Amino acid sequence: MKTLIVPSSTELRSCLKPWKKSAYRIALVPTMGNLHEGHLALVRQAAKLADRVLVSIFVNPIQFSGGEDFASYPRTEQHDLAKLQQEPVDLVYLPPVPDMYPSGAATTVTVGGLSELYCGATRPGHFTGVATVVCMLFNQVQPDVALFGLKDYQQLLVIKAMTRDLAMPVDIVGVETVRAADGLALSSRNGYLTAAERAQAPVLYQSLCAAREQVLAGRSGYRQIEQQALAVLRQAGFQVDYFSICRSENLAQAKPDDLNLAVLAAAKLGKARLIDNIRFSKPEAS
Repeated sequence: MKTLIVPSSTELRSCLKPWKKSAYRIALVPTMGNLHEGHLALVRQAAKLADRVLVSIFVNPIQFSGGEDFASYPRTEQHDLAKLQQEPVDLVYLPPVPDMYPSGAATTVTVGGLSELYCGATRPGHFTGVATVVCMLFNQVQPDVALFGLKDYQQLLVIKAMTRDLAMPVDIVGVETVRAADGLALSSRNGYLTAAERAQAPVLYQSLCAAREQVLAGRSGYRQIEQQALAVLRQAGFQVDYFSICRSENLAQAKPDDLNLAVLAAAKLGKARLIDNIRFSKPEAS
């Protein structure tokens, strides 16, 4: 299929008009490029849910905190476009920064509470940047459904809350994390890992799984489980931002009688900041 490449919001509106007139169901997959199989899984799921699939590629400057890797973030546009040409994608949107943030722009979107936890605590302003750019893309595209990876679980909850609170008519769909054979969640930042660090990186996922198994085995000392995981990760060379057993619906600290749980972790390994999570439910007491 022929994929349209659209470099401006003005051209985007022109391309979307016939889709809207035909009442096509439109799916949006927002990305920052450097695409891998995790992104392509979103695209393939989008094609099952909609008549037309639109992928955006935009490295969003306002979701990077001071000292983070905005300037060095991998930009692989031609490689990404070649991949998307092989997928069920109808349009790729490549907005320039001035289209998204015109001179003098002063409006941002902040989701209170959720945005201040975990990655929001260690990366001030990050989720305001995420919510703002996603809100803008929703306004520009007006999709019926938007798809996000569950690897960025806190991000998904922030976007769901924004969509709900601002009464946006967009269905938000989370798609399961795609992993390498050794369990490492696929991420654009995995490219920062050296060969030795790449060999250690699966310990993050292994620690999440070990915590889950302890919870499912009936162990109720969640803070002790977290501390054990922190020790394992530090021993493996990680600088840990957080490792937490939470309620999956709102990321509040989990208690033993909570049934629906998520284990979240973020840690640096060399130059790479890795995040991961698993979600599960405990059986109800008989």
